[in-house]
Amino acid sequence: MRIDKFLWSIRFYKTRTVSAEEIKKNRVAIGDAVVKSSKEVKEGDVIKVRKNQIDYKIKVLQIPKSRIGAKLVPLHIKDVTDKEQYELLKLRKASQDYYRIKGEGRPTKKDRREMDDYVGNDIAADFTDWDDFFGESGDSEEEGS
Repeated sequence: MRIDKFLWSIRFYKTRTVSAEEIKKNRVAIGDAVVKSSKEVKEGDVIKVRKNQIDYKIKVLQIPKSRIGAKLVPLHIKDVTDKEQYELLKLRKASQDYYRIKGEGRPTKKDRREMDDYVGNDIAADFTDWDDFFGESGDSEEEGS
């Protein structure tokens, strides 16, 4: 089976076209040799795939006849990727989980709502009349004029 079809059939890539494009970009190798889409895959081959900035290693156990269900994938391949690669993936995902650096850009709707909840609406309820707020009454100004 061709390598692009194999990677698609074991659900490593969503479409065969995406699989072929990744192979053209030299992100797929069998052993240490970068391959073309037409390269035939055999049982026992170790395929190295660069995806999401991680180097995956897959050992071929069986060649499927066509695209298989997700539950059947472990029957056809064995993941022999280094644990360090998965730790790198976790680190990258954790570093991307920040919300926004303080002081950068204007507040979002979420930020504004959080600020409103923090400050509360008590201030607006206390000062409904501006004259009371400034300690003046409108009548005393008119009398002095």
